[in-house]
Amino acid sequence: MSEKVTSEVKIRRSGKIRNKLLLLIVPIVALMIIVLVTISAIMSKTRLTKLAKDELNSSISNQADNIVSWLDENLMFFATAKRTIEGVNPSSVELQKILDTYYGYNKNSPDGFRIATADGEYFKATDAESEGGDPRETEWYKQGLTRVNIDYGTAYKNAAGANVISATGIIQYGDDSIKVIAADVTLDKITVIVNSGVKMTDASSFLVDKNDNTILAHRDKSLVSTALSTDSSDKLLAGIAQSIADKNYTTREMGDYMVALKEIQGTDWVLASYIKTNVILASVQELTLYLIIAGVVSVVVIIVLLLLVVQRVIAPLSKITENINAMSAGDFTIDIKSESNDEIGVMGAKVRDFVQSMRHMLSSISEESERLKQESETSDEVSRNMFDASQSQAEAMQQLNETVDQLAVAVNDIAENATTLATVVADTRENSEKADASMKETVKISQKGRDDMEKLSHAMKGIQDANTRLVGSINEVGTASEEITNIVSMIAEIAEETNLLSLNASIEAARAGEAGKGFAVVATQIAKLAQTSSESATNISNLIGDVHRLIDEAVGQANESAESIEKNSELIGIAVDTFDQIYTNIQESNACIEEMIQDVQKVDDVATNVAAISEEQAASADEILATSQNMVEQAKNITANSQDVANNSHELANTSETLSSHVQQFKI
Repeated sequence: MSEKVTSEVKIRRSGKIRNKLLLLIVPIVALMIIVLVTISAIMSKTRLTKLAKDELNSSISNQADNIVSWLDENLMFFATAKRTIEGVNPSSVELQKILDTYYGYNKNSPDGFRIATADGEYFKATDAESEGGDPRETEWYKQGLTRVNIDYGTAYKNAAGANVISATGIIQYGDDSIKVIAADVTLDKITVIVNSGVKMTDASSFLVDKNDNTILAHRDKSLVSTALSTDSSDKLLAGIAQSIADKNYTTREMGDYMVALKEIQGTDWVLASYIKTNVILASVQELTLYLIIAGVVSVVVIIVLLLLVVQRVIAPLSKITENINAMSAGDFTIDIKSESNDEIGVMGAKVRDFVQSMRHMLSSISEESERLKQESETSDEVSRNMFDASQSQAEAMQQLNETVDQLAVAVNDIAENATTLATVVADTRENSEKADASMKETVKISQKGRDDMEKLSHAMKGIQDANTRLVGSINEVGTASEEITNIVSMIAEIAEETNLLSLNASIEAARAGEAGKGFAVVATQIAKLAQTSSESATNISNLIGDVHRLIDEAVGQANESAESIEKNSELIGIAVDTFDQIYTNIQESNACIEEMIQDVQKVDDVATNVAAISEEQAASADEILATSQNMVEQAKNITANSQDVANNSHELANTSETLSSHVQQFKI
């Protein structure tokens, strides 16, 4: 029953240490993983939202640039034609020929030019459709009266009901009367740019005239020509209308959408681009799910590893604890195995040496107690026979003297064994102190490992700084490509001027009649060359646009590298925290060894007391020997004192039996 209770106590204690470690470490690890997953999800959401804003802004800027470029290209053609007519100063007949020449020349303005005077005269290409009515009442004429240089006005519906914009301006030739030249541009091309120019997947765009909030281009054709209103049931359209009214064109969230607004330079138009926020955050939700799964798996793996590590660390201590409990119960038949060379292994070896010493000492005490019992029985028998054999008193006293001498030798042996026990305990204490010094050295080594991890963290920060400088270099390449774009634009302008000159030459050749045919051929070739140069400049602009895109991708990849470096830095920080925990655990183990040293000191004190008692017993045995010698000399008094000797012999027998019973409690 006692052994069962002892075993239960040992199991409970071992389980308590393991459970305490798990209860302390597992919640901390789980909390850290939860915090990391939460921080990663928040950072991912913030980062992806910013990237979405940047991509949406880049997309809408690209669309706006394409619209402005398209408008400027047509406006340059219109301005060139206006200057050509003014330079020729044509008559009515010549003017009609020039207008017929421009009919169908520009695919974006197939009807060519038309001119209206303050006197109500109206000139157009012969094949162009007539508007009917007084041209002075038309929208394009009214807009043209407000500007000298040809420029775009506001969008309006023409006679055919199509949304158009007119490039108008006052033209001067012939007399000083007021004349307005105009060319209509349909919004079909702009609609194509708006609907197909969105770079961001799942995003859409539409174009609004901010003068009256009319939608000029939209993927949903039913919304074209309708007006935005802040009272609209569609929260997206109502929000965009409010932003236009407030002149707030910042990129922000409106309801369930991320919306970017951009004013088109040189016009009264606003381009709106939008995408649903749940599309942006879909990858964040997926990443969060993966992080949660990884966190749960990590917790499970860490718990399993902790169980294995704790079990492996506690197993030797549990075995030593079982052996110490067996020793405290008097069982010295145990066999202690030392399978490692660490502090626990050294402690097990020293306990094994102590068990062997105690086993040897107890065996010697058992033999001496048995011998003492036999001698005490002999003395008792002699004392009883002393009354009957007084003649042999001298011989009996001599025999008693020899017996007492043997007893003194036995007691001296006990004293020597007790001294040996004290020496073994002292050696054990010295070895424990050595184990304590080794544990302190281990603490220093773990501290050095933590410092090395901190140095590695600083190195990762250096790599992150180098990656930032790489992004700066790529941006400088982007700036250089923009300068190349400016040069290509200049080449395009030169091509347009060349085209204008070829047009003038064609007009002059037409006026020269048959004599100018050869010159007209040359002018046509020059026009083709100018057109080829313009197309080449356009191709170069497209290539530079590709370069811009590649630069943007390089910057994105560099940013991803920066994020990866930052995550690695966070993982290194976690490793530093882990070293701190290891350092704390080693310090706790060091404290346990110090408590063990104190317990060994107590055992040393007990062994020293046993040695002192044994020496006192040896001194007593010497006194008994002296007394026996006096008894030989006082043989005459043996009869009177024989009864006392008998009583003493009986007590000695009882003492021997008690000593034997105590020794028999130990298993050796």
